[in-house]
Amino acid sequence: MYIIILAAGQGTRLRPLTNNLPKCLIEVSGKALLDWQLYAASSLDIRKIGIVTGYMNATVQGRSATYFHNPNYETTNMVETLWCASSIFANKFVVSYGDIIFETDVLDSIVSANNHPISVVVDKGWRPYWERRFDNVLSDAETLQVDTDDYILSIGQKPRSIKEIDGQYIGLMKFQDEGVDILRTVYNNAKQESLEGRYPLRGQRPFQNLYMTDILQGIIDVGFPVHQVSIERGWLEIDTLSDLQLANSVTSIKGDRLTINE
Repeated sequence: MYIIILAAGQGTRLRPLTNNLPKCLIEVSGKALLDWQLYAASSLDIRKIGIVTGYMNATVQGRSATYFHNPNYETTNMVETLWCASSIFANKFVVSYGDIIFETDVLDSIVSANNHPISVVVDKGWRPYWERRFDNVLSDAETLQVDTDDYILSIGQKPRSIKEIDGQYIGLMKFQDEGVDILRTVYNNAKQESLEGRYPLRGQRPFQNLYMTDILQGIIDVGFPVHQVSIERGWLEIDTLSDLQLANSVTSIKGDRLTINE
């Protein structure tokens, strides 16, 4: 099984730190975001690593991984970045955004989720973290609603109230077996819609700018189940300079393992 890390981002909101480094190489507690992810994978004996680069791709090289490159990183988004690595999808793979770090147990929760074709990590303890990051938690939060069987009903939409948020998507997910097939089908159908001059899926943005949450919602909309794997914190997103400052204040290293203390 591969873990595919989407590490093409420029990190414009982390400038000037990203003037000479891609976002994935920004350091928290003395180690790059990417290297914390590789450490967690290694701790779980995951040896197949796919890294999709973009901005300043040469600086990411040298790690033990299979590399892919998104030459259009400036004009595309997560889905097209992921598709650069579609040759290694096979029948099971994990996808991780390159601007997050997580404790090993968080990665283990999704790696061990073998009973569902599509699983998505959802943080149930998101709200205090968002309150530390944003003056208004709704300004950067997304809908994520689940039913009583832990299947996701809505993801990635603009919330009208806090009641539409049962947790937050963190950018870590797993596709296996028929889940890989439906991912390919929804992607190809969206691409065809685009070729016919339409914005695909729910029509919120052009095909090349689709978010992963767009394609997950598209999968849900055709009736295919997407299961939540719920966690209570244990991860951080590094999107801004204030995120970085917060991350350095709440992380520590025990042995050589990352610990998030909140």
